[in-house]
Amino acid sequence: MFATATKNFVEEVDNGGLLIPASSLNDTIALLTVVVKHKRFWFWQKPKYLPTDFNFNDILAGDKPIKPSVTTTDFIKYNGTYGGNIQETVNANFVHSNITLEGKESSKLQSSFGSLSKEEVDVQKLLRDSTDRILDMSHGLVQQTKEKHRQVFGIVKERIVTNQPCSVIEEVQQDGQCGGGLILCGPKNPKVSLKENGRLSKDSNVTMEIPIHATIAYSLLELEIKHDGRYELCLMSDTSGGFEVDGRDPACASENCRLREELEQLNDHFQHLSALPVTTRSSLLQQITKVMEDRGSISSLQNVVKELDQMLLGKRPALGDVTTTHSQKQNIQAILDLLELSGQAESAQADQSTEVLIALHLITSALDEMTYDCLAVLGMCCSLTVLQVLEQLVQCVSEKGEFPLSSAGLAALTEDVYEKTEYLFASSNMSLKRDGDTVKMEINHQPGNRPLILCIAIRGLASLAQCV
Repeated sequence: MFATATKNFVEEVDNGGLLIPASSLNDTIALLTVVVKHKRFWFWQKPKYLPTDFNFNDILAGDKPIKPSVTTTDFIKYNGTYGGNIQETVNANFVHSNITLEGKESSKLQSSFGSLSKEEVDVQKLLRDSTDRILDMSHGLVQQTKEKHRQVFGIVKERIVTNQPCSVIEEVQQDGQCGGGLILCGPKNPKVSLKENGRLSKDSNVTMEIPIHATIAYSLLELEIKHDGRYELCLMSDTSGGFEVDGRDPACASENCRLREELEQLNDHFQHLSALPVTTRSSLLQQITKVMEDRGSISSLQNVVKELDQMLLGKRPALGDVTTTHSQKQNIQAILDLLELSGQAESAQADQSTEVLIALHLITSALDEMTYDCLAVLGMCCSLTVLQVLEQLVQCVSEKGEFPLSSAGLAALTEDVYEKTEYLFASSNMSLKRDGDTVKMEINHQPGNRPLILCIAIRGLASLAQCV
């Protein structure tokens, strides 16, 4: 609840900026707290940030602590409500009986943070105080972080805090009705027998009280660290920190070139999806579309499939520790069942499942990086014809940047589809324009990997939609 609320907050007030949403009330995040930035499996994913129990002075050599100059100002007053409704009806006709299943679910997340303040460190003074200072390279935190690749030190330079006690409220209503006779059972669940006109319902209302001076979001100064402990503060947003042993990726000549090369490197993953049986792909696309209706479900699915190293060792993901509604767990479990990850599998099947699982991780990672609005619009475009249009436009933007409207793949680009598609690409730093009989695509030069993230999501979903 708290992590979702802070993520929504950052998307509203600083979308694409430097603020990082706090993920847990249990984390103590003060100014100059040392935070470990963990780069993710896919390089374009937003990193994970792990606040530590240490502040900057703890890992500095010498006995003289740095005393930062801090400015506190009023930020904003924030109250946000997010929610949605899902309703489904399924009719099944058998020789001796007819069954109708109806399911309804509504959810609402209300974040009442009230008036918030911003605390900032005087960076210029911090620079002066850092002159001739070095890190204690023998410190346990420094040693452990240095040993793990793709990890970077950052120190908190700014944080958004609450000024009074506030709350986050989550309300979920689930209702299911069955006409006819039906028996549901599972290996770990008690048997449930629904007689004619039976009904199951569940309501939950959870309130989380947030104390005063709680950190809602923060931003970092990353550290570029030399072998001898000397360090530099990364003052520009496009400058990344790290230890001196870390390598640097060469820059590509153009945005289009870079996008094309990165998509080509991921092409094998898309092929693993398109090689699945037609019925499996059809069902998988349907289930992923359902999961896309709820931002929390995407993150939960990510949590299930993210431990790739364990899966490569033959371990299977489990839903026991995933915090979701019953309906969300059902959708996620249906996806895992489709990939044959729930039962015992032969080694060849396990290898194939692992390859498909990595491809699924690729898609869900991209979906999880999207904003709430972008994800909602993409969910409206998950039909066969529209996904074919989107895939053509991805090909367009990664190559020469224009296509004739007469192309067979663009036949479904109606006015309604065009408006959704234009918004979708614009929200991912790309522009879509019609110029006479030609459609043109262009990548806007903005920091981040939004164009690549959207293109990966489209390519992945389109791989499932082929010949469905």
